[in-house]
Amino acid sequence: MPTVPSANPAEDTAQTAQAVEATDIAALLERGRTLSTPVLRAAVNRLAPPMDTVAAYHFGWIDAEGRPSDGDGGKAVRPALALLSAEAAGAAPEVGIPGAVAVELVHNFSLLHDDLMDGDEQRRHRDTVWKVHGPAQAILVGDALFALANELLLEIGTVEAGRATRRLTTATRKLIDGQAQDISYEHRERVTVEECLEMEGNKTGALLACAVSIGAVLGGADDRTADTLEAYGYHLGLAFQAVDDLLGIWGDPVATGKQTWSDLRQRKKSLPVVAALAAGGPASERLGALLAADAKSNDFDSFSEEEFAARAALIEEAGGREWTSQEARRQHAVAIETLDGVDMPERIRTQLVALADFVVVRKR
Repeated sequence: MPTVPSANPAEDTAQTAQAVEATDIAALLERGRTLSTPVLRAAVNRLAPPMDTVAAYHFGWIDAEGRPSDGDGGKAVRPALALLSAEAAGAAPEVGIPGAVAVELVHNFSLLHDDLMDGDEQRRHRDTVWKVHGPAQAILVGDALFALANELLLEIGTVEAGRATRRLTTATRKLIDGQAQDISYEHRERVTVEECLEMEGNKTGALLACAVSIGAVLGGADDRTADTLEAYGYHLGLAFQAVDDLLGIWGDPVATGKQTWSDLRQRKKSLPVVAALAAGGPASERLGALLAADAKSNDFDSFSEEEFAARAALIEEAGGREWTSQEARRQHAVAIETLDGVDMPERIRTQLVALADFVVVRKR
């Protein structure tokens, strides 16, 4: 199994507690949500019916019957990062709003398509768009959100907006690359840890990297500053995805809004699975044999909870859970270290550190 520097969970928890004490994470996330949501709603209102209604349902603004709703719209980490990005470049947070909204539109474009491709019936504690409105609407609305993201940036009409659009389209292409890799890995018996990290860097790291540089670009930052912030976001994205991979197997459905063992049900080659298979030893070999048989099974969808639990137990016994936990902490540390390459107000650096801490210890 690949090695990573050892980490002390107790020390990590203490450091996180100090950072959260100094910075109100909820306030940072709420600021991102409050400043970006009116612009996001206005963008969605440009869509032709029924796409505007379908998108409003996806964002949690209405229920399946079209009634106003206070549905869970997600954590708003990316908008928070985009606003902090603008401040890191010495601009007002409001300068980052178009970038925050554009990144959020692309993120939700990917969720709409991913839910359909993965067959996920639940997101944020309610039925997914394709299940309520059908696959065609999920595809169309996803495409429309991607187009809106680029439209919003380009209509600013500045050189900085053009630079920001280039970064967003590159990140989107990498995100799509990652999703294609993820799907192809489901049908492979073995995937290396390096391949898995490359896939997750594309699927999650690229857009988070864009979120934390796009505000700075709109604020006039040079490419070196934007690239350094992107590196922070990329490693933060890998930490974020490692935590997601843990939640995808061992997360509480009440908190995640997904089924128990959701990633195992989809045969995903996530980091805990891949690391467990790479570890060697009896548990790893038993897991490999089970997963190879699963790939050939026609009755996989009828597996009992006990059968999925047995696979999760083998992943943990082989060390996949602990390795992924350590990898999340390692990527978190690299992200924080990268911030030293940007000359920014100490207050902004503290907030970026606190958001990174939140990503690694979050429960949902």
